[in-house]
Amino acid sequence: MRKLAVAAFGGNALLQSGQKGTIDEQEKNAFETSEKLMVLIREKNYNLVVTHGNGPQVGNLLLNNTAGNKLYGLPEMPLDICVAYSQGFIGYVIEQQLRNVLMEHDLDRDIITIITQVLVNKDDEAFNNPTKPIGPFYSKEEADKISVETGSVFREDPRGRGWRKVVASPRPLVINNKKSIEKIAREGTIVVAVGGGGIPVFYKQENKLQGIDAVIDKDLASALLASQINADKFFILTDVSKVCLNYNTPQEKTLDRMNIAEARRYLAEGHFAEGSMAPKIRAAIYFVEHSGKDAIITKTTKLGIDDGGTRIVMV
Repeated sequence: MRKLAVAAFGGNALLQSGQKGTIDEQEKNAFETSEKLMVLIREKNYNLVVTHGNGPQVGNLLLNNTAGNKLYGLPEMPLDICVAYSQGFIGYVIEQQLRNVLMEHDLDRDIITIITQVLVNKDDEAFNNPTKPIGPFYSKEEADKISVETGSVFREDPRGRGWRKVVASPRPLVINNKKSIEKIAREGTIVVAVGGGGIPVFYKQENKLQGIDAVIDKDLASALLASQINADKFFILTDVSKVCLNYNTPQEKTLDRMNIAEARRYLAEGHFAEGSMAPKIRAAIYFVEHSGKDAIITKTTKLGIDDGGTRIVMV
């Protein structure tokens, strides 16, 4: 019986820094990322659930929203609807390119995208402190101008790439349809789910769900899903091979392995930047703590390599 893995794509899996975000670019990136997943599917024989980020895409949708409203009077859609839009089109791109890769490897697996709602608490303190970056990078002058015009909040990227809009990122509580996701994934279908962290919803009143203006952290929602569907392994795919202490300094040190106590200590010491590695470390801790199994943070090119990535373990 195949084991089950959850692989959380980073934003660069679809749209890389410096790219415009054309569909050709995103399809090429999705194809290349899907090719790397073959090591899990073909060589490691995993059943697979794929999750993905949507920061650049949902940010661009919001820009389209604003432009359409100003130029043509089209109604602006709220952020939860933009997240739903992004889940649909990104899921389509991943499905298509993953199928192209499967056919090249003479493999026949069904692939299905599940538009996923995720329950949050409307009173989560995150709504008073927006931290989740979305959309493109701006110069300080551009960010200030947009902030004055729209009231948006911007913060500087910890890696020096510019300024990005930040929105509320409440903690995910319940993944809708998790039983179905687990069932069809264990039967061999590749499932794309929890896109962009899921569509944030809350109970406006008893038995009545409603969307809310937020973006859930993709890695934390993926960790919650992975633990709730009893995944055997959780891969967080990013643009660095291994987690580092003192990142991008002369004292930089790569980590092959750390337990959750060490990970918490490094977090408290400020080694991992918010909006970058810190959410990934928290997600890895959550999965390991709630499942007792390992999480791995790495690049797609290091998947399946014995010493590839940083392994987070219980003790």
